[in-house]
Amino acid sequence: MNRRLVECVPNFSEGRDMAVIDQITAEIKSVEGVSLLNVDPGFATNRTVVTFIGEPEVVCEAAFKAVRKAQELIDMRGHHGEHPRMGATDVCPLVPVANITMEETVEYARALAKRVGEELSIPVYCYESAASSPARKNLAVVRAGEYEGLAKKFEDPNMQPDFGPAVLDESVAKSGATAVGARDFLLAVNYNLNTTSTRRANAIAFDVREKGRPKREGNPITGKKVVDENGKVVYIPGTLKGTKAIGWFIDEYGIAQVSMNITDMYATPLHIAFEEVCSKAAARGVRVTGTEIVGLVPKKVLIDAGKYFLAKQHRSAGIAESEIIKIAVKSLGLDDLCPFKAEEKVIEYLIADKSRKLVDMTCTGFAEETASESPAPGGGSVAAYMGSLGAALGTMVANLSAHKPGWDDKWDFFAKYAEEGHAIMDELIHLVDEDTAAFNKIMAVFGMPKSTPEEKAARAEAMEAATLYATQVPLKTMKCAFKAFSMLSAMVEHGNPNSISDAGVGALAARAAVLGAMLNVKINAAGLKDREAADRLVAEANEIAAKANALEAELMEKVEKVIAGN
Repeated sequence: MNRRLVECVPNFSEGRDMAVIDQITAEIKSVEGVSLLNVDPGFATNRTVVTFIGEPEVVCEAAFKAVRKAQELIDMRGHHGEHPRMGATDVCPLVPVANITMEETVEYARALAKRVGEELSIPVYCYESAASSPARKNLAVVRAGEYEGLAKKFEDPNMQPDFGPAVLDESVAKSGATAVGARDFLLAVNYNLNTTSTRRANAIAFDVREKGRPKREGNPITGKKVVDENGKVVYIPGTLKGTKAIGWFIDEYGIAQVSMNITDMYATPLHIAFEEVCSKAAARGVRVTGTEIVGLVPKKVLIDAGKYFLAKQHRSAGIAESEIIKIAVKSLGLDDLCPFKAEEKVIEYLIADKSRKLVDMTCTGFAEETASESPAPGGGSVAAYMGSLGAALGTMVANLSAHKPGWDDKWDFFAKYAEEGHAIMDELIHLVDEDTAAFNKIMAVFGMPKSTPEEKAARAEAMEAATLYATQVPLKTMKCAFKAFSMLSAMVEHGNPNSISDAGVGALAARAAVLGAMLNVKINAAGLKDREAADRLVAEANEIAAKANALEAELMEKVEKVIAGN
């Protein structure tokens, strides 16, 4: 459910010959699990920027294959273009997108750099967060001298490659050197202004960008620039860390914009940048009418923005993801200039599994599929779905309580429970399909050959692994459904009394999910050869079921008392 996603943005020193570019990107597309998102060739720069994404292991494999193909096809001895470059694959950065830290991404980047250096004999320099020293963090430093300066660079003891050879032999003369790095996602965004004045747009940009504006003597606009003892211009820093910005006029729209690159979305999230640009614009008599995201955006950026604006409204974020994103779109004005289509702009939506899922069915469709002659979906999937409905009911009570007139001072208390309940619901919805996937793994084993002793042994090993997985999945359902009791208990105790029956039904559904999933744990555990593991899993299931029975009885007693009191 929570896939680790890494983006890779290699730049290849070929932007004119599409036959070469197509062969390189074909290598990327050949790796299963990788999604090629964009190919952007430039004739003047003679350079192509490629963007692809996937889980880190497959992304690194695709990157390696692309670098190898570029080494084969591109000869740097005849390369010319307007953009700085030092190799056939000039740069190859990895960018953490979802559920992976920068530290983990750095490990993958350095492993990729090592493999390229050792297996392809290409000199590799690591930069940004993967740099071997602070001096090499800046790509401009690593690439200084470009391709033509490699021989001189290799002679400098301080500029030896991190991996690969440090000699300009015939192979390196052809391939050049490569920079492999790990960096944060760069978000390109433009803020639309209700003015045609580039000067005012620039002023706002200088107010907010990290670099700020030059310090001047006397008049802040026309005064002489202040320099330090080394003759460098002194700058007054702007208010937003990790941002670069400039003002410009866009003929297409007939307005001025503040164009910004957010290079550190942790230091400055999009919604904070938007608020600050709005504030600085207002101080100059200008209004931000909307926002334009250039390129793709990680889902988290919009989810965080939506939650931020919901909190400002004292509203719960325990709602559907699509609704949170809708709040972000409207709050940031992402549909100011043209419709904002999340399915085309959000990275995770672009690479989402489009295969048919049980949870995508209608209620009627799911019921009919369950009632059919097929053994799946079965009790495990139904148990997970019952649990999701129980969590959904508790979430509903929390949201209704957060909006109850007269309870305005309690909105945050209930909003937190609503988010907790929604997360439990989402996990159980995922388990609806995972339970059926577990059953299918067992069925797949029956199709394995079993003629030879080796095949029989492999089949037996596969069956044990599949059976263990089919036992663990309903146990996960039990654990997840059990988590709902804490939230449901809080709603019974403190929630809107008019919705007490809904909380009660939620408790009944959560208990049914726990007990239903327990039956699946037991029937699948019975097929395990490892009896110690089977007994341990069943014992854990029995313990969770006993606690669920006790909590459900306790909650239903309280619900009955409240209803009787009404």
